Amino acid sequence: MKFNILGAVIGTAAVAGAASVIAARKLFDMTIPRQDGVKVDISEMADMDRWEEYKKIIAPRGEWVRSQELEEIYIQARDGIKLHAWYLPAEKSNGRFAVIAHGYTSKGIDSAAHAYFFHNQGFDVVMPDHRAHGDSEGDYIGFGILDRFDCLSWIEYILKRFGEDTRILLHGTSMGATTVLMASGLSNFPDNVKCIISDCAFTSPYDVFSHILKRDYHIPEFPVMNINSAMCRKKAGYAFNDYSTITAMKRAKCPVLFIHGESDNFVPTRMVYENYEACTAPKEILVVENAGHGASAYENTELYENTEKSFIEKWIPENND
Repeated sequence: MKFNILGAVIGTAAVAGAASVIAARKLFDMTIPRQDGVKVDISEMADMDRWEEYKKIIAPRGEWVRSQELEEIYIQARDGIKLHAWYLPAEKSNGRFAVIAHGYTSKGIDSAAHAYFFHNQGFDVVMPDHRAHGDSEGDYIGFGILDRFDCLSWIEYILKRFGEDTRILLHGTSMGATTVLMASGLSNFPDNVKCIISDCAFTSPYDVFSHILKRDYHIPEFPVMNINSAMCRKKAGYAFNDYSTITAMKRAKCPVLFIHGESDNFVPTRMVYENYEACTAPKEILVVENAGHGASAYENTELYENTEKSFIEKWIPENND
């Protein structure tokens, strides 16, 4: 998932004031406004041979989910925009819901492989489109900082529609994982959320953008990130360091399963350890060997899903005795 944003624009002049402003504006324009399509560099996940193997898992599960009678749901976010989700009912509902949060420039239905797993575990499944993604409204992507409030809105919707005794699991990948972790730090985060599965979350948009600047363009974060963050606050209503998963985890009460790929070069694997160490709630961690960004579920599906099943049985079992 590589942002092709800066190289030709600034070169070695990145330290100059004018070039830094240009670079910051380019970074903002290529990442924060609603994007036309998925920006995924498959090499961030794995080489092409490995990706072909992943598709053997992803494709049939996705096709099955898309073939079901899915219900479209719309709610209103706290700032008035309309948010969209797909709802996949359980064959026999037992009051357990899985809310699945997707990654950057993806959309809810793209999480169908995860939805398939949770449906088979007996969960009702809700797959929201993040703001400025899919069929949700919004001009600017929230990178978890805005989306944490939208996540809370989806939880509130589920409780209002399906009952206050509903039990909820949150699952997120990448930006979606960052979103659900950040949401759990809110003071009014409901006790109905029994556990969270966080797959390759970054600690903050500031941290992950700074990493990409250094890794791909050999550019220090200052002053480009400071300028870009100020632009984001003015246009999108938030700055990149307004909130972090670290802050949220220091307030956490909801159990968390942290998952990350050992070979993740987009969101550095160190971030899962930072999140894990900060977490004050019951916690577990799984780092999957040879897995790139967002690829843990497909690099070692048996390990990934068995770990999820064990975590589910501990915190949100089918029978709520």
